[in-house]
Amino acid sequence: MAKVKKQPRPKAETPKGFRDYFGADVTARSEMLQNIAQVYHRYGFDALETSAVETVEALGKFLPDVDRPNEGVFAWQEDEGDWLALRYDLTAPLARVYAQFRNDLPLPYRRYAMGPVWRNEKPGPGRFRQFYQCDADTVGAASVAADAEICAMLSDTLEVAGIPRGDYIVRVNNRKVLNGVMQVAGVLDPSDPEKFAAERGIVLRAIDKLDRLGLDGVRALLGAGRKDASGDFTDGAGLGPEQAEIVMAFMTAKAPTAEATLATLGGLVQGAPVGIEGVQELETMAELLAAQGYAADRIDIDPSVVRGLGYYTGPVFEAELTFEILDEKGRKRQFGSVAGGGRYDDLVKRFTGQSVPATGVSIGVDRLLAALREKGRMGAQAQGPVVVTVMDRDRMADYQTIVAELRAAGIRAEVYLGNPKNFGNQLKYADRRNAPIAVIEGGEEKERGVIQVKDLILGAEMAKEASLEEWKARPSQFEIPRSDLVAKIRDILVSQRG
Repeated sequence: MAKVKKQPRPKAETPKGFRDYFGADVTARSEMLQNIAQVYHRYGFDALETSAVETVEALGKFLPDVDRPNEGVFAWQEDEGDWLALRYDLTAPLARVYAQFRNDLPLPYRRYAMGPVWRNEKPGPGRFRQFYQCDADTVGAASVAADAEICAMLSDTLEVAGIPRGDYIVRVNNRKVLNGVMQVAGVLDPSDPEKFAAERGIVLRAIDKLDRLGLDGVRALLGAGRKDASGDFTDGAGLGPEQAEIVMAFMTAKAPTAEATLATLGGLVQGAPVGIEGVQELETMAELLAAQGYAADRIDIDPSVVRGLGYYTGPVFEAELTFEILDEKGRKRQFGSVAGGGRYDDLVKRFTGQSVPATGVSIGVDRLLAALREKGRMGAQAQGPVVVTVMDRDRMADYQTIVAELRAAGIRAEVYLGNPKNFGNQLKYADRRNAPIAVIEGGEEKERGVIQVKDLILGAEMAKEASLEEWKARPSQFEIPRSDLVAKIRDILVSQRG
C-alpha cells in the first residue's frame, strides 16, 4: 500500500506586501483618525463607509487582461461573468455612490471616509499593498471656495493630528495653469486634446522629478533625454530650446510672495485662455485663505506641484512635511508628502454622462503615523490594563468581582488568566502588558478586608536610581481598605499621567 504523503504545514508568515498591526499601532491609528474625524465633522462633512469591493467598471482605471486579470487591483471574476475588485482608493467609490444615490443626497454633498485600500503593485521598502487612507470630498460645488476650504481643513487636520505649524506646508497649484503653459509651449492643442499626449506625459513626469533631478536634469528630460549615473538613458519630450525654456520658467516662477508668483504665472500664460482662468482661480483661493488667516507659512501657491492622476481638472494641492529625518543610509532628507488632492470635475461623468464638479483630499494614514513617530509624538508605549493577580485559584470569583468593579468605574483592567502558581511570572506578565498597577489580594488580606495595590510605574522608576531612604519615603506598594480600591487606583493613574 502506497504511503500517504503528509501535507506540509503552512508557513506562518505575512503575505508579501502586507503587514500585521498590533495593539499599540491600532490604538494610535484609531486615536489619530478620531481626531481627524472631529475636524472634518466641525467643517460640516458627513461620514461615509462604502463597500470594500467594487465592480471593475466602477473603478474604471484598471481593466482585466488575459495574463494579469487583476492589473493594478486585486480582482476576480464571478460565475456570472462580472469582474469585481478590492477598491484601490476611496474616491472612485465616492463617484459611484454619488451617481447611484444623487437624488437622495444634498447638493453639494460633503463626505469623509476612512479605511483600507488595496493595490496589486510590486511591494518594496515602505511600500505596501494594503494601506489606510483618510479622505474628504465635496461633490457638486463648482466654486474654488470649495477647494480653498479643503486646503484650510487639511492645514487644521495636520495640526490637530500632531504636526505643529512650521513643520508642514500645504502647496497649491492649478492644472489649468499648467495646461496654459503647455499650450504656450506648443505641446497642447485645445482643438485636439490627444495630440502631443505622449510629450505632455514626459513633461509632467519631468516636472514632478524636480526635487530629485534638479533644473539641469529636468531640462534634459524636456529635450532629447537624460542619462543617469548608471548609464541608463531616459527618452525626453523632444521640446526645442524655446519650448523648454517656457516650461522651465513655469517651474522657477515661485516667488517670495503669492502675489509675485501669480504675476509671473499670469505673464507666462498670456494667449492661453485656460491658463489665465487657472491663474484667476489661484488668486481667488489666495484671497479666501488670507481672509481666514491662513498665511503662506501654512498654505502657499507653488507651481511645482504636479499631481500624477490624470483626472485633476483644476486646483491641486499637496501637504508636505518640512522637517528632516535620516534615511536608511543615515543621510538627511525631508520627510515629504503625506496628503494630496485636487479638483476632478469629470469623474462622476463616467456614470451620469454629465459633468459634476468635485474636489477633495486624501491623507496617507500610515505616512502620517510614521511622521508622528519621527517627531516623537508616538514614542511612548501605550499604557496597558490594571492587572488583578491571582493568589488563590479557588477564589477566581473574588478576582472577577474586583475586575468588574474597576471596569464599571471606567478603568481598563484584566484578571491574570495564566498559570498562577508563580507570582513572579504574573508580575512579568504585567510588565510585558505595560500595566500601570497590579492588584494583590491573598486569603489573609481577604479576611482582614484589605487589599494590596502596587504602583508598577513608580516601582520601575525607583528601582533605577532611588536610595533606600527614597524607597521608604515613596513606597510603590500600599495596603488599603478593600472599599477604597477604585478611588486609590484612580488617584495613582492621575499621578502617573503627571
